[in-house]
Amino acid sequence: MYKILIQPFQGLSKNFCKVYAVLGIKKKMTKLLINNFLKFPRNTLLLEHSNDLKKYKPLPSLIPLGVAVVGVFFSLPVKAVSLTADNTTNNVFLWNSVAFEAIRATRPGPTISGRSLAMMSTSMFDAWAAYDPVAIGTQLGGTFRRPQEEDTIANKNETISYAAYKTLVDLFPIQKPKFDNLMTSLGYNPTNNSTNTSTAAGIGNVAAQALLNFRHYDGSNQLGDLHPGSYSDYTGYTPVNDPDRINDPDRWQPQRVTDSKGNLVVQKFLTPYWGNVTPFALTSGSQFRPTEGPKSISSDPDGYKKQAQEILDISANLTDKQKVIAEYWADTGWAELSEFVSKRDHHSVDDDVKMLFALNNANFDATIAAWDTKRAFDSVRPITAIHELFKGQTVKAWGGPNQGTQEINGENWRPYISTPSFAEYVSGHSTASSAAAEVLKLFTGSDAFGLSHTFDAGTSLIEKGPATDVTLSWDTFSDAAEEAGISRLYGGIHFKDGHVMGEAIGRLVGAQAWEKAQTYISPKAVPEPSSIFSLLGLGALGLGSALKRKQPQKFSLNCKQ
Repeated sequence: MYKILIQPFQGLSKNFCKVYAVLGIKKKMTKLLINNFLKFPRNTLLLEHSNDLKKYKPLPSLIPLGVAVVGVFFSLPVKAVSLTADNTTNNVFLWNSVAFEAIRATRPGPTISGRSLAMMSTSMFDAWAAYDPVAIGTQLGGTFRRPQEEDTIANKNETISYAAYKTLVDLFPIQKPKFDNLMTSLGYNPTNNSTNTSTAAGIGNVAAQALLNFRHYDGSNQLGDLHPGSYSDYTGYTPVNDPDRINDPDRWQPQRVTDSKGNLVVQKFLTPYWGNVTPFALTSGSQFRPTEGPKSISSDPDGYKKQAQEILDISANLTDKQKVIAEYWADTGWAELSEFVSKRDHHSVDDDVKMLFALNNANFDATIAAWDTKRAFDSVRPITAIHELFKGQTVKAWGGPNQGTQEINGENWRPYISTPSFAEYVSGHSTASSAAAEVLKLFTGSDAFGLSHTFDAGTSLIEKGPATDVTLSWDTFSDAAEEAGISRLYGGIHFKDGHVMGEAIGRLVGAQAWEKAQTYISPKAVPEPSSIFSLLGLGALGLGSALKRKQPQKFSLNCKQ
């Protein structure tokens, strides 16, 4: 169970409080490091989560000091939005869609994808802010604010289009023809590089360039200036294990996989340095890093084996619905879901610019936080643990495409979803999805969702199935986030601890990202970053050393006047 307890400090006339934040799994409890105190209304909020997968209770949003807080999305949409140009309505999701087309074509992975979408959304927001009476851009503030009579839908659509175009061409240069086509279809000139900030095109170009100037040196190594090769590792990460030998059963093992050309290759850890990237709202990638890692075969051999057996049990009893859930969430992201919200709630261009600005930046920060933890613990995936623990033993599990449940050799077990090329703990899906649900709850003012998706019989890309149509429905954003996280257990690529801790971190990340977004969306209405989530000195869920396992420290929390 994890809890965040905000309790009034007794005996004081002023409204000071103690903040207790505890993350834990089963009997393991990790207390968060909190360095500050804050004013808070005299009440107590207790947020908790049951580890039983069937009895999950969504973590409610915290709203300290009257400022709502919350998060994100992670992966790829199943289908693109049709590109219909209408310069009198809303271009935001047209650019979101073509960005995903570029992502699907290049497959850079969740970290790079998250940054790319955040950059596109931020450049659009920064350009749009010039035509809003209150908002300020992240790089240039309110420098180019235009007169009220120019605050038209046409100008907003034009400026965000030029900003998105310039940003995406920088991020995905080989996809430039896609972006050119969209610009042309919308009636804009893709060769217009004007920097005249009295025009919508000029503002879009200048806003995008300012963001690019900042993000080119954010530690992502996009330009390959930190180490040869775009997005290449500059930290010298080397896996402890190799594909053929396990030196440490607690650590990540690269797998031999078939690439897109049919060649057998060895996995490389995707962007192992990502925790070093400059976040949108977090103080650092390690801000919410847990003090305690996943189960270890040396310190908790029973727990280590139990979590592996749990994945085998899930594998052996996979239903068509669980397979659909695993497959759906592997390639469905929160940007697609947010488009449903846009249509459901009849959003304006203003609404969508602000929603995607908060959502995609929270997703970006979620990848940074998750990857910091992944690198810190470098933890084993189920495929490695199961192969090692059950070598020479017969286990009952999914036998492969169209094979159903079989009795197989433990070392031959395979997950339903291919194992990704990075460490297990924590789950990026869980981190991002919980943050996303919080952002959407806060943006809409409700947890109500109301989306459903039907998988037609026989449409699985993994095996012949499902036998009949399967409909997935989510009454709330929290329901969808929980299912997205659990899908990784059904897929056989995460342990429960990685899911649970990822959700906990994701909510904190989302809260901080939402609050940060408000400082740009409504700067006069939002106090300086002094709410609970910026005061939590959560170096937090932190390790003393990034790459060493340590026992959780004990903290005594006392409020001061």
